[in-house]
Amino acid sequence: MSSSAESAPLARALYARCTEGVLSTISLDVPGYPFGSITPYASDAQGRPVILISDIAQHTRNILADSRVSLTLAEGGDDAQAAGRVTILGDARPVPAEELEIAQARYERRYPQSRAYHAQHDFRFFRIEPVRVRYIGGFGRIHWISAETFCRANPFAGRGEDGMAAHMNADHVEAMRDYCRLHGFPLAGDEQPQIAGIDAEGFELRIGKRLLRIGFDTPVETATEVRMALVALAKRARETVGAGA
Repeated sequence: MSSSAESAPLARALYARCTEGVLSTISLDVPGYPFGSITPYASDAQGRPVILISDIAQHTRNILADSRVSLTLAEGGDDAQAAGRVTILGDARPVPAEELEIAQARYERRYPQSRAYHAQHDFRFFRIEPVRVRYIGGFGRIHWISAETFCRANPFAGRGEDGMAAHMNADHVEAMRDYCRLHGFPLAGDEQPQIAGIDAEGFELRIGKRLLRIGFDTPVETATEVRMALVALAKRARETVGAGA
């Protein structure tokens, strides 16, 4: 296996853990220069970044004139040079009408406050179609990754994911609280985690406006495999931190 192929799951994991990045577009007002702005993102059914941006924003005007962009993600830490980073280079285009329902549902589960944006402002969804990805996993771990190797389709996007999230959020809140405790994620007394997304490599819990990414030990492809992975995680949490501790 090449270094690029080995790095792809690590890059995807970092991409899944982060919630916002620096969107760099090509400036209209200062021609030829990059223009950076902070934007949240989610993933579409094919694992590509989806952003929700306003038509009046500078970066949207730039994108409509030149679709070439990059999205840079970085993990926090005391030493920024040693932290993991991912830069996705690609073309930003409006999400096609036939893909909008799934993209919007995945984005709004991650950021429920965004539901109000459509009514208040002229926001719309764009997706970044990756061309190439740069992964830096720390000193000496630097690789280019092809778009085909980086992107991984979500086998559950759509009704499958909607149903699993609704079931977990309605019937298994205590198990999700145990997941948070297992991963050292602090909870206030009355906070109730909610599933924000599920894919082949893990899932996100939303606690208020915070997001916790939890990876599966091995990738899953069916609803049965998801259930088995979640049951195993709940058992590990009970054995490690105790149920409802």
